[in-house]
Amino acid sequence: MGMGEAIVLVHFLFVVFVVGGGLLALRWPRLAWLHLPAALWGASVVIWGLPCPLTELEFALVEGQPERGFIARLLLPVLYPELENPQALSGGLGLALGAGVVLVNVAVYALVLKRRRPRTPPRSAAAATRAR
Repeated sequence: MGMGEAIVLVHFLFVVFVVGGGLLALRWPRLAWLHLPAALWGASVVIWGLPCPLTELEFALVEGQPERGFIARLLLPVLYPELENPQALSGGLGLALGAGVVLVNVAVYALVLKRRRPRTPPRSAAAATRAR
């Protein structure tokens, strides 16, 4: 595996983390400090078309040869559907993907916060009477 393919693999794993990393925060809540900025960055890149440094690095390393190697053949179409259609992530699709990332993660982090909230047992009527 060449350096370009390794960067494609890292980029793909980052995208998976952006979309589903909140699920890891259900198990390991401290991971949220790493995932939340990644999710905001990922959504921003897709919604507003910001340049992604991993994209630039990949194309610099795989210049003119993005079809070489099994990782590049399998992952580049997933990461860069616009290679087939330059307008693929512009407009509505980019907004929908970014909104999807935000909505999925808002739902997951609502569960994270719900789990972290301290639970106080309800006071029974007998315990309330004895306390008087």
